[in-house]
Amino acid sequence: MENKDRNLYRLDELSDYKIASNYSDVRGWKIVDADNRTIGKIDNLWVNKDMQRVVYLDVNVDKGLIDDSRNEIHDALANENAREFVYKDGDSHIIIPIGSVSINKDTKIVMANSIGYNTFRKTNRYNSQLNFDRNYERSVMKSYYPENDASANYESDDDNFYKRREFDNH
Repeated sequence: MENKDRNLYRLDELSDYKIASNYSDVRGWKIVDADNRTIGKIDNLWVNKDMQRVVYLDVNVDKGLIDDSRNEIHDALANENAREFVYKDGDSHIIIPIGSVSINKDTKIVMANSIGYNTFRKTNRYNSQLNFDRNYERSVMKSYYPENDASANYESDDDNFYKRREFDNH
C-alpha cells in the first residue's frame, strides 16, 4: 500500500477524521473470541478514505496467542516466489473486519462473534510499522471465512471489496 493509490489509513494518520458520535472509540479495548478467550487489544482503526468509514480493527495480538503459534510456518503473503516464512519480531498485529465483531459499551470489550481462537492463532500477522496490501487482506478474509473464499470474488476494486457483510459496521 505504499503507493499513490493508497486508500486505507490508520485513523491516527488522519487528523481531520474522528469517530462519529454514535459509535464507540474502541482503541485500547480488549478483544475476545466467541468463547471469551483474549485475542488482544485494539491498537487502531483502519479507515477506507473514499468510503469514509472504518473497515478494519487493528489488533495488537495477545502474547499468549503469539506464543501458541510462534514456531508455526504460514503461507507467504506478498512474495509469490517464497513458499513459506516464519514470523519476525514485530509481527504482532492482525486486522479484523469491523462487521465481524460486536461491541459491548458497558464492559468495553469487543467480541469476535464467529471467529475462533485457533483461527486467530493461525491468521497471518503483520508488523504495525508497515502497511499491508490487498494480498494480505485476501489472506485474512480466507482465513476467517474459508467457506466464502471472498478473496476469489473481488479483485482490487474497493467499492466491491468492502461491500460485504464482513465490513458492515451495523
